[in-house]
Amino acid sequence: MADYKNHKVKKLNQQYQVVSHWEVTANIYDMCLITPSEVAVVVNENANNTHEVQFIKVTKSQLTPGRKLKLQHECSGIAHHQGELFITSGTAVFKYTLTGKLVCRLYEDRSADYTLWKCAVTPTGDKLYIISLWQHKLHTLARDGTLLATLTDPALVWPRGLHVTPAGQVLVCGSLSYTVLQVNMEGESKLGATLYTGRDGLWYPLSVCYCSTTSSIIVGQGNNIILVFRVE
Repeated sequence: MADYKNHKVKKLNQQYQVVSHWEVTANIYDMCLITPSEVAVVVNENANNTHEVQFIKVTKSQLTPGRKLKLQHECSGIAHHQGELFITSGTAVFKYTLTGKLVCRLYEDRSADYTLWKCAVTPTGDKLYIISLWQHKLHTLARDGTLLATLTDPALVWPRGLHVTPAGQVLVCGSLSYTVLQVNMEGESKLGATLYTGRDGLWYPLSVCYCSTTSSIIVGQGNNIILVFRVE
């Protein structure tokens, strides 16, 4: 779990109690799994020109820091697939190797601020989903950076977090619409009714993920409360 204001990465047990934490050098914007025991965290702070990827491992239930990748651009989102890192800067998405080598600038949209905020990749690596913060959009890119689809929906206002499950299901949360919704794999439309809304206790949701171990959808919120929904 990323604790933005306290600059900490926290490890929780299955009872959602903090069992370990590690303090990083700047604001944490996003994180992704590298291996079952390692995560990559993007930290970004323009005031002191900090734009980094920090790797953190779990060793005997404790968090221990590993290598850092220093970037030459802002970083707001990160995703990983088979040794490839996809990092968004707010207006572009870049592909890197795990050693920090820049492969290419995959896609760019400078039409406004925060057009490419956070990203998630499919389990097969064939598609990349990117949320556009102030434009209230979800973009779907092909592996080569081709724009395949753009979704807007009244239930998706100010999207702040997204997640692709191991089965390829796409989850997106709208912070100002107080929603979590599921999108089809093509990224073209919402699937069925909105999964969760303010009536279910959502308040300014910032992140969403699916835990296959407990069959739960976990939502991090702006009021410092994590909600856990059991999935049947």
